[in-house]
Amino acid sequence: MTAPTDTPMQPGPLPAPGAAPGHFVSPDPFDPEAEAPGLAGSLGTAVGGQASQLRIMWIKFRRHRLALISAVFLIVMYATLLITEFLAPYRLEDHDYTAIYAPPQQVHLFHDGSFVGPFVYGQSVTLDMVRLKRVYADDRSDVQKIRFFCHGAPYRMLGLIPGDLHLLCPAEGGRFNLLGTDRLGRDILSRILYAARVSLTIGLLGTFVAFSLGILIGGIAGYRGGWFDVAMQRTIEVIQSIPSIPLWMALAAIIPLTWSPIFVYLGITVILGMLDWTGQARAVRSKLFSLREEDYVLAAELMGARPRRIIWRHLLPGFMSHLIASASLSVPGMILGETALTFLGLGLRPPITSWGILLTEARGINIIALYPWLLWPMVPVVLVILAFNFFGDGLRDAADPLR
Repeated sequence: MTAPTDTPMQPGPLPAPGAAPGHFVSPDPFDPEAEAPGLAGSLGTAVGGQASQLRIMWIKFRRHRLALISAVFLIVMYATLLITEFLAPYRLEDHDYTAIYAPPQQVHLFHDGSFVGPFVYGQSVTLDMVRLKRVYADDRSDVQKIRFFCHGAPYRMLGLIPGDLHLLCPAEGGRFNLLGTDRLGRDILSRILYAARVSLTIGLLGTFVAFSLGILIGGIAGYRGGWFDVAMQRTIEVIQSIPSIPLWMALAAIIPLTWSPIFVYLGITVILGMLDWTGQARAVRSKLFSLREEDYVLAAELMGARPRRIIWRHLLPGFMSHLIASASLSVPGMILGETALTFLGLGLRPPITSWGILLTEARGINIIALYPWLLWPMVPVVLVILAFNFFGDGLRDAADPLR
């Protein structure tokens, strides 16, 4: 056997008519950019110009600009949950009875033509006996400069790490309510930041419960079929035929009033997850019906693989990307479900604070007319719902091999 050389093999003469064609193999390394310009830049070259499925999904996903922006926004939102105490100007329990229903304070930079930096004016309050409301007016003689990275009220980060450093603080002896205050003089901005921990995490936990039930029940029904599949389909049809709001109300009414806030939180999470598993289960079932007839599944069965291994190691990875995209689209429904239940008085209860609980402060039309800033908690709800929808659409398009 002769040793290989670095000299490229030259093509020989054309074969005679009727003779078998010869073969030519170039020993040169494969250059995907030379063979197909743009291939290496668009799909990457992991090994020999081949890109993994995850990398292809990432390349397709980042072309969806709106989905990419939504993903960054959601990452920032969930990252703030770890440092809520640092970001909030006040603690959750702080209140000021001298500033009940105070309107949002406007941040200024200049005072009497001179640059001061970020500051707010102090407010004087009078009582309007005609409309029976407090009227706040800016006192331009009282300049209260906002402090940054300041030491304020002590707290325990995530209930564990003690500290007193805040991103923003009011002036010494002053007050800073960027979004106003509620009926007890509590800062709305601080309460929105604290409430995000509950509203955002309950969406993820509820989706995890629905995702787990959907894969388990839908996987067994799709792979086994038979009476279990029939029973599951009839159960799903019954659950989906019941109006969601009365069903939520009935299940939420089961939660005892004597439960602690953490158990109520977990109970609402389980309720939301148990009502949303039906869509996931049907998606898993339909995919398994189409994949269980593939040759590699038959080969695994002939080699003695158990059904559990076949489902988890061979079938689910084939469409897990679609399930993840579907799960990301179900998170907004969980958040809206918790907000709706709490708004109706059947969900979470104080001292737990969520966006739904904050919106219960604005249930009366008179409250909205007099104190419209109480609707500020609706803004993060809308933004997060839109971000999850855009993110889910982009993830679903990236996971679709036909796009």
